[in-house]
Amino acid sequence: MKPKKINNEPKVKSEKKKWKFSWRDLFKKFSWRNLFKNFSWSDLFNGKLLTEDFIIKQSKLLLLIFCLILVFISNRYYCSKKLTEMNNLKNEQVKLQNEQVDLTFRLTKITRQTQIEELLKGKNIELTKENTTVYEIHK
Repeated sequence: MKPKKINNEPKVKSEKKKWKFSWRDLFKKFSWRNLFKNFSWSDLFNGKLLTEDFIIKQSKLLLLIFCLILVFISNRYYCSKKLTEMNNLKNEQVKLQNEQVDLTFRLTKITRQTQIEELLKGKNIELTKENTTVYEIHK
């Protein structure tokens, strides 16, 4: 058997670097002034702006933002199209309801007993109303 080595040295905790977050440092690092210090309009039109380090590193994020903007615009267009379609259908429904009310009024006017009697007299059809009540006999 081998003797076990005994380590009597005290354990030293490894010092972890503490990362301190400060908004001030972040804004200094990514401020618009620092990003485009030497910006000129000719750089924009020549395409030199696209070769900037920040733009190259954030190209995926910029592409994602662009795609989201397209999705939002198309969603807004789709919703406005649906709203106009709903308004058109609502107007058509109101027109059909008005027509239905008009037709039921005409139907009740035509089917009144006095109107039927006048129509029959106008066509010289002799039908009279019976004054006796009708009885049903059930066996």
